Amino acid sequence: MRSKPDMAHGHAHGAHDHAHHHAIDNTKDGRRRVAIAAILTFSFMIAEVIGGLVSGSLALLADAAHMLTDAASLALAWLGFKLAERPASEERTFGWARFKVLAAFVNGLTLIALAAWITFEAVTRMLDPQPIMGSLMLSVAIGGLAVNIVAFFILHGGDKDDLNMQGALWHVAGDLLGSIAAIGAAVIILFTGWTLADPILSVLVALIIVVGGVRLVRQTGHILIEGVPPGLDLKAIREDLSTQIKGVNRVTHLHAWALNEHKSLITLDVYVDEAACLEETRIAVKKRLFEAFGLDHATVEVLKDQKGKRETR
Repeated sequence: MRSKPDMAHGHAHGAHDHAHHHAIDNTKDGRRRVAIAAILTFSFMIAEVIGGLVSGSLALLADAAHMLTDAASLALAWLGFKLAERPASEERTFGWARFKVLAAFVNGLTLIALAAWITFEAVTRMLDPQPIMGSLMLSVAIGGLAVNIVAFFILHGGDKDDLNMQGALWHVAGDLLGSIAAIGAAVIILFTGWTLADPILSVLVALIIVVGGVRLVRQTGHILIEGVPPGLDLKAIREDLSTQIKGVNRVTHLHAWALNEHKSLITLDVYVDEAACLEETRIAVKKRLFEAFGLDHATVEVLKDQKGKRETR
């Protein structure tokens, strides 16, 4: 059993306050940007549905469906930002910070599902071509492109490292590409009458969308299963602390994970020589973790590594 004189336990906060306020500012800015983009997207989606039904264009209907899922996804992203502003409590000691990651994960899944639907509809249209009103399709697609460009630049000005913002941005980027594809298809149909251009370009957009969806699901999924944050090497951390901190013999129970894309956390046990000062070692370890690895949220337990009493880990 470990006795109190033989251990020092500490939780590092470092310079959290500035980072915390910065994160709140980014969250509020992200929420505002996402709200504007959602309103723009949903408003024009109605026009695209009407235009797609009247013209018979799959590219427009696919883009309208994408815009509908985008509006819902942007609303989810907005909720993620909103909940992230809530303070921590006794029940949720980290607050709702991870909800943004969950929202981004769901948005990634919807991107993949949407790409599958567009592809299925495109193949159906290829097997059974339908007449398309190219002029109406072109007019609606140009309007959609203008709306999507505005929404894209609104979101692009936000925090580029925020996965929730990335999810929203990928949705709008997919919309923008969908509008470009619809314009291209409309021009081809107007000048050549080749209606297969509509479903073929729709499939190309679907492929681009699925790339963004898979990437987003992989990034957020890694956080949700508490994988080691990208860029952190636990072996390197063990070796660094053992060689750079005087008196440290070994590092065990080393666990690192991410609360979200901005905050990484780490816990570890450090065994030191009999003559080492536990509190001084604990402070030195936390300082080293911050300076060498950028980890400012560490839980460190320091124990005497007594001869003949070393624990097997």
